[in-house]
Amino acid sequence: MATRALFPTLIYRQSLGGAGWPRFNRDLLDECQALAASDAAGRRWSARNYLGGYTSYGSLDKMHLVSPRFEGLKRRLDRHVKAFVRELHYDLAGRALGMTDCWANVMPAGVAHSLHLHPTSFISGTYYVAVPKGAGALKFEDPRLSRQMAAPPRRSDAPTAFRAHVGVAAKAGDVVLFESWLRHEVPPGRYTGERISISFNYGWS
Repeated sequence: MATRALFPTLIYRQSLGGAGWPRFNRDLLDECQALAASDAAGRRWSARNYLGGYTSYGSLDKMHLVSPRFEGLKRRLDRHVKAFVRELHYDLAGRALGMTDCWANVMPAGVAHSLHLHPTSFISGTYYVAVPKGAGALKFEDPRLSRQMAAPPRRSDAPTAFRAHVGVAAKAGDVVLFESWLRHEVPPGRYTGERISISFNYGWS
């Protein structure tokens, strides 16, 4: 073969469903909505940094350490993160892998989360608690984009793996994992209700 692919960028997506999932997810939904209503510090931070929405990132960013429900989510996520790390062929022999941060996001229609990455972590991800019809996808940027200085545009029929930006549709009950250096965003959408998610980071030591 004359052509081969090198340096892949992997995205992991899997359902977190299973026995007891509907009740578990409903409890997480209730807690996220209660947080948005009661977390005054988070609402102040969000008013400056998350216009129109709510996130506990600036106030309560280690929810897995203070909430039994979020800790239960962490336990469910651990095996998925370990599976993803195996697919990435990282050597963690003798090293500990663990959740470092975990926070809630509530996004009404029109709220956007601008392009960013997670520089102090290793694996990042989002669990979708509630996703109204029409809510925005998680949009990833080709990490090579800034180095393609003289490249022409891709054809409109280019396969997904060759596009500059790729959206992964949000679906309640799904977890999406990616390496923390990969830039991503949530564009605004038109929908009824609230797009509720829980974001998190993992590190190693």
